[in-house]
Amino acid sequence: MDVGFGFGKKVAMDFDAAIEKVTADLQAEGFGVLSDIDVAAKMKEKLGEDMPRYRILGACNPPLALKAINAVPDIGLLLPCNVLVREDDEGAVSVSFMDPQSVLSLVDDPGVEPLAAEVKTRLKRVLAAL
Repeated sequence: MDVGFGFGKKVAMDFDAAIEKVTADLQAEGFGVLSDIDVAAKMKEKLGEDMPRYRILGACNPPLALKAINAVPDIGLLLPCNVLVREDDEGAVSVSFMDPQSVLSLVDDPGVEPLAAEVKTRLKRVLAAL
């Protein structure tokens, strides 16, 4: 399930297990979760609308993020890497990752491309471990 700005797959686990597994696998690749946005809960709270579970995790690898910030101080507009864990109407769970190479291609700096490639490689390993 690749799209031009991300990649992912359906996983054979429930939603909570997927959150736990992807968080642990991100940590194994040097990422921490800086933010955790429960979109479904906010839609219920703000609009009274129900929707399947949908959470966006903001993942960051501090050493690579610092290199990117040092190269292009405004790159924080494109950070952190979003990881989407969502449930469809039938209860199937998918985990998807923002493609850092796609997003960071917006930055015109030669020092950013190798960082984006390394982040993508690490995120692909997380995906493979799911």
